[in-house]
Amino acid sequence: MEPLAIADKIKEKFPDEVLGIKEFRGQVAVTMKKGRMLEISRYLHDEPELYFDYLIDVCGVDYLGKKDNRFEVVYHLYSIKHRHAIRIKAEVPENDSSIDSVMPVWVGANWHERECYDMYGVVFKGHPDFRRILMPEDWEGHPLRKDYPVKGPAKEWPGFLDVLDRAKRFREFEWHE
Repeated sequence: MEPLAIADKIKEKFPDEVLGIKEFRGQVAVTMKKGRMLEISRYLHDEPELYFDYLIDVCGVDYLGKKDNRFEVVYHLYSIKHRHAIRIKAEVPENDSSIDSVMPVWVGANWHERECYDMYGVVFKGHPDFRRILMPEDWEGHPLRKDYPVKGPAKEWPGFLDVLDRAKRFREFEWHE
């Protein structure tokens, strides 16, 4: 099925949720409200004509000062059976930067959602193992936000000296030719 036809099916099924459809060079992105993303994901996965069985990626975008809703969560979906793809974007406002986890539909969303939280601060409600994945647990802030300080947080991360100490201790195990 062609990407625009897929977008039309989504708009037909969820007319109040679709905010926009954009096509560029054969790729289609459907921008949605965030409220029913889990239900929409189930439809995209379970509908036999669509059967998006492969979640390629989940990532975040920060539009600080450029859009009313600061964040977007972007889902790249592919159907192995039908060989078609679609991009779904859910708008997430800064004052309620949370969205339902799609892990009940695609278990592969696990690490992607954790990374999106870690880098942007978007919370995925219902995620079964919601903890940081790239940054240390005690890290303050979310480094890919546009307002994150370029030089990092104002105060040094408390675990930094511990990391330096470990590096010194483990030098004896380095390989030298």
